[in-house]
Amino acid sequence: MANLKPLFSSNSDEWDTPDDFFEKLNQKYKFTLDPCANRENKKTELFYTKEEDGLTKDWEGHSVFMNPPYSNIKNWIKKAFEEGSKDNTVVVCLIPSRTDTAYWHDYCFKSKEINFIRGRLKFSNSKYGAPFPSATVIFSKETLK
Repeated sequence: MANLKPLFSSNSDEWDTPDDFFEKLNQKYKFTLDPCANRENKKTELFYTKEEDGLTKDWEGHSVFMNPPYSNIKNWIKKAFEEGSKDNTVVVCLIPSRTDTAYWHDYCFKSKEINFIRGRLKFSNSKYGAPFPSATVIFSKETLK
C-alpha cells in the first residue's frame, strides 16, 4: 500500500496552481499580478516573492490571482478582501474550501462570488489530488456585499 502521509502533510505550503485551471480564469480576468509567487510558479509577469512580501504591497488597479501560502492564509485573505474593495481592483483567490474557519466567515462570505470546485484539484507539484476541496473567492467592489 502506498504511503499516504505526504499527501496529508504540510511539507510545503506552496501549492502550484494547475496551468489549465489558471488559464480558464485568466481568460476572464486577464491577471496582472501574482502576489504570492516564486520565480518557478509565477502566473503573471508582475509577481511578488516571499522575500518581497506581497502583504506589504499595494494591489490597487490590478487584476490579481492569489494562491496564498496556506500557513498564513488568514492574513492573505484579509489582504485580498481589503485590496478588492479598492477601485479598479479584482482579487481572485484559490483557497481551500474550509467554510468552518473564521477567515471564511469574516471575509470570504462577504463576497457574492464564490465558486466551489467540483472534485479535488491536482496541484502541479503534487503526485495526487489535493487532500482538501477548493474554491475561488472573488473580491471586488462589484462582488462585495
